[in-house]
Amino acid sequence: MVAGMVAGAVAAAVLAAGGGVPDGADGGTDGELSSSVAVAAVADQYWMRAEARFAPPTAFIPSPAVTYEQGLVPAASWISVEQRVDGRGTTVTARVRGMAPGHAYGVHVHQNPCGASPEAAGGHYQHVQDPVQPSKDPAYANPDNEVWLDFTAGADGSGSASAHHLWGFRPGGAGSVVLHREPGGAGDRVACFTVPFGSPPGETGEAVEQPAV
Repeated sequence: MVAGMVAGAVAAAVLAAGGGVPDGADGGTDGELSSSVAVAAVADQYWMRAEARFAPPTAFIPSPAVTYEQGLVPAASWISVEQRVDGRGTTVTARVRGMAPGHAYGVHVHQNPCGASPEAAGGHYQHVQDPVQPSKDPAYANPDNEVWLDFTAGADGSGSASAHHLWGFRPGGAGSVVLHREPGGAGDRVACFTVPFGSPPGETGEAVEQPAV
């Protein structure tokens, strides 16, 4: 009973930062949202959701979501990234609104937070790191060893994608989600969203052991 009360209290410790709250449950409306982050961690579980509106690097009010090419990622377009970690592994989901209708984007989790330069985000996060950087070896640069969230925007400019892995992120090893001009393993970086990826207390990013069937 006491353990359950403690777990509930920790899970309810949600952190929020940035601007106002979006009008809809999934954001992307005409509200005054700048950015927000919510985090909950308990025992061997971790949950995080971050959202923001894109702004150019020179914006008077900076945003954790930066667009480097407004023709593909317009200013004030919206993104959210959710991470769920439990005994079955890690699931990352990205949702966007306001993108170029019909365009196919490549999307990956990158190592560093965003910056004024597209290169600031560093390379792709890799579960098993390629000793040669930047990584171009398909033995390392692939959707099983990295987190790929490629999507094609719908007619209304919205899109979403999810990726599931049996491993989690190393503490401090993942810092952003980068949108590329085209899907696949590389391509010009057109936008970046700084995301506080995390893990349950004591988690090291090792692959989870699956129960015997």
